[in-house]
Amino acid sequence: MIENNTINYSETIVIGAGAAGLFCAAHIGKAGKQVTLFDNGKKIGRKILMAGGGFCNFTNLDVRPSHYLSQNPHFVKSALARFTQWDFISLVCEYGIAYHEKGESGQLFCDNSAQDIVDLLAQECAKGKVNIQLRQQIDRVEQVENDTKVRFKIHANGQVWACQNLVIATGGLSMPALGATPFGYKISEQFGLNVIAPRASLVPFTYRETDKIYTALSGVSLDVNVSAGKTHFRGDMLFTHRGLSGPTILQISNYWQANDSVEIDLLPSENLAEILAEWKKQSPNQQLKNALAQVLPKRLVDLWLEHNLLKFGHKSLAQLSNVEIVELVQFVHHWQFQPNGTEGYRTAEVTMGGVDTREISSKTMESQQHSGLYFIGEVLDVTGWLGGYNFQWAWSSAYACATAIGQNAD
Repeated sequence: MIENNTINYSETIVIGAGAAGLFCAAHIGKAGKQVTLFDNGKKIGRKILMAGGGFCNFTNLDVRPSHYLSQNPHFVKSALARFTQWDFISLVCEYGIAYHEKGESGQLFCDNSAQDIVDLLAQECAKGKVNIQLRQQIDRVEQVENDTKVRFKIHANGQVWACQNLVIATGGLSMPALGATPFGYKISEQFGLNVIAPRASLVPFTYRETDKIYTALSGVSLDVNVSAGKTHFRGDMLFTHRGLSGPTILQISNYWQANDSVEIDLLPSENLAEILAEWKKQSPNQQLKNALAQVLPKRLVDLWLEHNLLKFGHKSLAQLSNVEIVELVQFVHHWQFQPNGTEGYRTAEVTMGGVDTREISSKTMESQQHSGLYFIGEVLDVTGWLGGYNFQWAWSSAYACATAIGQNAD
C-alpha cells in the first residue's frame, strides 16, 4: 500500500479498543488531551461482549493484590489502590446500569447484557472526544529521536500518524477469533523490553488418551476441591467431551505446570470414611455403588464400575474390608488427574505472562526505558483470578496511565 505523505498528529495514540484501551482513552480525553484510539476490528469492545457469558463480570467486591499472578507480585498494588472496584461500581451506578452479585463470591455481572458496559465506555469516550479509528492494520511503529512532541510514528492503512504518547492496550493471545494478536509483545520486543513467555490462562484441561472414558460424562458437574501444589480452589467442576472445565478448573489452570497432576477431592463436603461407617451400621446389605450414588453423580459411579475403576462396587457395605475402604477414600478424596494439556488460547479467558512489569512504572504504566511508551491491561505480565479481577486490572491500570498522561505538561 502506498503511503499518503500527509502526517496525522494526535498527542496520544492508544492501540486496542478493549476494556483497558477504551477506559484509558476516555480518561485522557476527559483530561483535555487529544487522543486517538486504534483497533484492528470492526467495532469496539468485542471481548467485553463475550465476557461472563454475555453479562460481563466487570469487577469483584473483594479485590486484593493476592488475587493476581505476576513475576513481580507487588506491581499491581499502586494501581489497584488508586482506582478501586468501588470507583468502577460508582461509574456503573452513575450510568444506571443494573447489576447483581453471583452467589457469595463477590462477582458482579450486568443484569441485562455486557453491551451496557460497552455503551458506558463508548459514552465515556464521546465525553473525552476520543477519535476512534477502527479496522486499522498497523504495518510498523517507529521511534523518533530527540523530539519531545513527536516520539512515535505509526504506519497504518497507508497513512502515517505521529504522537507524543503511545499506549499499548492490545491484550494477550486468548480468543484469537476476536482479533487477538501478538502485536503488543512484538512492540515490547522491538523497544527492547523483556516479555515473560505467554501461555493460555483460566483455561479448561484436556484428557489424556487413558482418561477419554470420561467423555461419556459430558455435561455432568459436581462440587470439588482442586489442588496444584499448595494452591487449591473449591467450586464447580464440569466434565466435557474434551476434558475438565468449570470455574474451579479454570482457576487452578493458572497454577498447573505441564506434566504435573492436579489433585481433586470429589467429595469435599463429606468425610467418606465416616459416612461409610455410618452407612455400614444403618444399611449393611446395601451395595456400595448404590450408597455412593447418594453423594456422587450416578453416571460417574456407573462409569467407574463399567471400566473396573471401582473393583468392589458390587459388594455390600458389610463386605468391604478396611483396606478397600482406605483405597476408596483415597480414590474419591485424592483423585490424581494428569491433564494432557489445556484447550489453549481458543477458549482461554486471558493470557498469562506478557510484558515484564519490572521494566514498567507501577505508578504510571510507562516504560522505564522509553519516555511516552505505556503498556496497560492484559498485555502486561499480570493475570487475575477468575471472577472480575482481570477487568478490574484493566480499569485500574488504564486509570493510572491516563492520570499520568493527563498531568503531563503540553
